[in-house]
Amino acid sequence: MATGRLHSIETFGAVDGPGIRTVFFLQGCPARCAYCHNPDTWNPAGGQEITVEEVVRRAKRGRPYYGANGGVTFSGGEPLLQGEFVLEAVRALKREGISSAIDTSGTYFDDMSEKVIDAADMLLLDIKHIDPKKFRELTGREQSPLFRLIEVINRLDKPIWIRQVIVPGFNDDEQYIYSLNEFLRKIRSVKKIELLGYHNMAENKYDRMGLRYRLQGVRPMNRNRLQQLSSLTQIV
Repeated sequence: MATGRLHSIETFGAVDGPGIRTVFFLQGCPARCAYCHNPDTWNPAGGQEITVEEVVRRAKRGRPYYGANGGVTFSGGEPLLQGEFVLEAVRALKREGISSAIDTSGTYFDDMSEKVIDAADMLLLDIKHIDPKKFRELTGREQSPLFRLIEVINRLDKPIWIRQVIVPGFNDDEQYIYSLNEFLRKIRSVKKIELLGYHNMAENKYDRMGLRYRLQGVRPMNRNRLQQLSSLTQIV
């Protein structure tokens, strides 16, 4: 039976999918996003080992609070890096009647990814940037995994929440939101679009880890401006 590498667990999570959720933040990520607030998840060998049985045991603790909409979310890092483990965990949770969501960065896809997406009940997909050059500038990755994910999501007609971080001076204008709306027309079954405001609370963590914080000096996203831009998003 597969084992995984775990960074941390959040109980009573209310922002990583519908309802109340137990969130497993898995270790390892191929992207190096400029605004990443958990660079300690990057190393796939970091964290601690976790078994499928432990996932199920921890998830069952929260079952009285899940209600009709809650469940488990596998986040990261990038959970699709641990495809075999996540697939076994999702299937084990399903046998217990617990739904699962995959929160993916859109920067990774391999031979296991379609099986994981098919087994999960829904996805949360980060759209780092719709422009391929700025996507690469922001993440250090090419955009091709994102399009492979979109193709699979459409073919499986999998419910999806879209997330887009808004960074001042980078994508915080109306034209970007209009272009994002047009981009998202390529994706079926979009149930929600969330614009998330950039924050710089991780700067001290980068200093402690000896890493350069690439957005040094960029101020957190203004909440009122974020609300204005959010009002322009469209679900087709």
